[in-house]
Amino acid sequence: MRLTSKVSITWRLTLLFAAASSVVLLALGMVIASSVEQHFEDLDMEVLSGKMELARHALASVRSHDDLQSLAQQLDDSLVGHHGLEVLVISANQTVIFATHHAGFAPQLVASSVSQAPYRPVLWTLADQRYRAIAAELPTGTNNGAKVMVAVATDIAHHQVFMRSFLQTLWLFVAGAAALTGLLGWGAVRRGLAPLRAMREQTQEVTAQQLGQRLPVDTVPMELAELAQSLNDMLARLEEAFHRLSDFSSDIAHELRTPVSNLMTQTQVALSKARHAEEYRGILESNAEEFEHMARMISDMLLLAKAENGLVVPNREAVNLASEFRALFDYYDALAEDKGLQLRLAGDAVVSADRLMLRRALGNLLSNAVRHAEVGTELRATVTSEADKVLIAIENTGDSIAPEYLERIFDRFFRVDPSRQRASEGTGLGLAITRSIVIAHGGSMDVSSNEGLTTFTIALPHSN
Repeated sequence: MRLTSKVSITWRLTLLFAAASSVVLLALGMVIASSVEQHFEDLDMEVLSGKMELARHALASVRSHDDLQSLAQQLDDSLVGHHGLEVLVISANQTVIFATHHAGFAPQLVASSVSQAPYRPVLWTLADQRYRAIAAELPTGTNNGAKVMVAVATDIAHHQVFMRSFLQTLWLFVAGAAALTGLLGWGAVRRGLAPLRAMREQTQEVTAQQLGQRLPVDTVPMELAELAQSLNDMLARLEEAFHRLSDFSSDIAHELRTPVSNLMTQTQVALSKARHAEEYRGILESNAEEFEHMARMISDMLLLAKAENGLVVPNREAVNLASEFRALFDYYDALAEDKGLQLRLAGDAVVSADRLMLRRALGNLLSNAVRHAEVGTELRATVTSEADKVLIAIENTGDSIAPEYLERIFDRFFRVDPSRQRASEGTGLGLAITRSIVIAHGGSMDVSSNEGLTTFTIALPHSN
């Protein structure tokens, strides 16, 4: 019978214990029964062989027809006290020479056993009685050496009664042992699975407000320790993701609240009294800037959402990094000149990438570097080709980023200095978008900041 998936582990193991014990006990019982049966056969063969040897010696003394008469009396005397033992002697032409009272075996049956299995035990049935017998052809002491066929058989009814009783007792014992083993197995499994039920109860207490709860690993059995550790790791990931989601929700609400508040205030002021067309134009232009900022933020959020779900598929082509940096340097040259920055490029390589996406990622890093670089310093972009990857490093000199901020520098809406104005910081999604683009290309990204030197490093696979 095939167990469905709804059957509990406790019942599965209980049935398995019961079935295993039943099979073992049945196999043991069959071995014992076979041994007992063989023992009975050995005892019968000892008696049958002895009587056959007696018949051999008796036939060897037969010299004439008169000796056959004395042979019958001799065989009768030898069977005194052997209840259930039968002897049949027939001539070569299958004429019965001597037969005990119940030895009504067919001469053809004896002749068949003599020709096919002499001296080997066979089972005969006579008048609903079962006999174990041996048959053989024995010589007489006559001058012509005539031979006769002798069959010696013993009733095995008492053996059969014993075996039936034994098998019945065996079946009853196996049934009782299976029930007892199942009961003991059920108790053992229930006790063994107690830590698993405790883990279930503890996990049921985990809620959005209690994601910090962890399962005890040291107190559970070794087989469940890995499961408990995996659940703890999952809870840790869920807790981190939940906190990030909460922070993201708070950040996006904060980021959208300012432009929406500005739009509402300006609109209410504009509607508070009649104004000239130029005044309305100025208000609409200011509102348009806020709408543009919100549209850019929403577009960036959609891009990040697609990237996190693997929906950003780069349209790859061979991209020369030096050419891309020179184009970006031309774009940021005016802004760098206002701050007295020197833009430097070293190295060159070709990668397989989406040109527009990669340009946006590099542009975000250059924009960030220009914005935070000290006046009159140098901003350096370095391209290095290694055996299995291309490294892109963008360095700027300015305020160092604290180590506790480096871990969150690529988070959405995260700013090292929360007091910075939104107007100078863009949407706060630039670095998060850059990392998503790099990951979509099969690369990785890192940042380091020490003694005023901040370096963003991108690792991309070589162009195929």
